[in-house]
Amino acid sequence: MVFLRSFSVLVISEEADKLYNIFDSIGITLRKSTGTKNVKSANFSLYDIAFLDIDAEGWEKRLMELKQYMPVVAFGKPEIKKAVESMKLGAIDFLQKPLKNEAVLEIFQKFQEKPEVEIPGLIGISKIMKDVYCNIRKAALTDSNVLITGESGTGKELVARAIHNLSERKENPFIVINCTAIPDSLLESELFGFEKGAFTGANYTKKGLIEWANQGTVFFDEIGDVSPLFQTKILRVIQEGEFIKIGGPHSIKVDVRFIAATNKDLIKACKEGSFREDLFYRLNVIHLELPPLRSRKEDIPFLVEFFIKKHSSKRKDIHIRGITEEALDTLMNYSFPGNVRELENIIERAIAFTNSTEITVKDLPTYLLKTSNPKKTLHGNLREAVENFEKELIWSALQKSRGNISKAAELLGIHRQQLQRKLKQFKIAT
Repeated sequence: MVFLRSFSVLVISEEADKLYNIFDSIGITLRKSTGTKNVKSANFSLYDIAFLDIDAEGWEKRLMELKQYMPVVAFGKPEIKKAVESMKLGAIDFLQKPLKNEAVLEIFQKFQEKPEVEIPGLIGISKIMKDVYCNIRKAALTDSNVLITGESGTGKELVARAIHNLSERKENPFIVINCTAIPDSLLESELFGFEKGAFTGANYTKKGLIEWANQGTVFFDEIGDVSPLFQTKILRVIQEGEFIKIGGPHSIKVDVRFIAATNKDLIKACKEGSFREDLFYRLNVIHLELPPLRSRKEDIPFLVEFFIKKHSSKRKDIHIRGITEEALDTLMNYSFPGNVRELENIIERAIAFTNSTEITVKDLPTYLLKTSNPKKTLHGNLREAVENFEKELIWSALQKSRGNISKAAELLGIHRQQLQRKLKQFKIAT
C-alpha cells in the first residue's frame, strides 16, 4: 500500500513497539511518532492522530484531553463496556487486542480518502490544499475553538462552514457575526439580546446572536478588526460559556463552539496592545492557515472549470463550455492578489462578455493581460535552468491532463515511470 502522505502518530501505550511494527508492515510512513505513558510530555500540535491504550489506568482523562487536539483511536482487550464507553467519550474508533494489520490500515485509509467537503469555492488537488482538507477533518472531530488566518479572498468562511458541517453540531445553527458591522452602541443588544422593558423602546424580549447559536457554532468574521469593547464582551462568553441579557436577572448558559477568522497578524496586534492576549489564546486552540492562490497555482484549472459551471447558466443566449488554452495560461501567469474571490470575479465577468462558447484572452480584464507575461531575468547555472524548464513542462502537462499521470506522460513523450521519477525528484505532489 502506497500512501500519498506520511503521518505523525502519538501512541500512548506500553505496547508502542507492537504498533510500530504493524505500521511498518502495512507501509505507513511515520513523519513523527512518540510512544509515551505521560500525555503531558507530548506537544499535541505536532500530531495527526493518537492511538490510546485503554487498558491503562486513567485512560478516560487522557482521552478527554487528547480528543480536543486530534482524532483518537482507542484500543484494548475485547471488553464491550469499555469499548462503548471510549466511543461515548469521543474516540473515533475502537480496535480490539491483539491488533490486526487490516484494522489499523483501515483507520489510516479513512484519513487518506479525499475529504467530502463539497462547499462552493473549496476546491483543489494541490498538496497544500490536501493538507488543509485533512486539518478541516481533524478540527471537525474536536469541539475546540478554531482561528482561521489567511489573506482576503482565500475562503475563510467556507472553511469555517466546512468544519461546522463535518462536526457533530452540523444539525444546529451556524451563526456568522460580521465583527466590523456591529457598532459598540448596539454590541450588547446584538450579541446578547435584551429583556422587555430593559430600556426605552424595549417592548419585547429579544434573543441575541449568541443565544441563537446555542448547540451550534458562532463564526466571528474579521475578528482582528474589532474594538476593545467587543473583545471584552465576547471574552467572558468564550471563557465561561455564559452571558447576561440587557436587563436580565441572571446569567444564561450556552453551549457554543467559536470559530474566528482574520487577515491580520494577531500576534503582532497582541504585542502592540490592540488585541487582548487572553482572547487570542482562547480562540487560537486550533490554528488553520489558508494558502494564497499564487502558492497553489496547480489548482487554478480546477477552480476555473468550477466557476464556469457555476456561472455559465447566467448567459441565456449561449452555452459557455470552457476556456481556451491561451486564456488559461494568462490566468496561470497572474499573481491573484485577491485570491480565489478575484478569480471567480474574473470568470463571471468573462462569461458575461464573451461572444464564443469558450472564454478567450480577449474576454479577460485588460489589467490581467498587462501583468501576465512580465520579462524574466534568468539567474543560476545551466543545470538549474534545465531543471526549472523541466518543472514548468511537467506542471503544464499535469494541468492539461487534470492530474492524470499517464496522460501527462503521454503529452511529455516519456514513459509513466520516467514521469513518476521526475515528480519524486522535483517533489511535485499530485
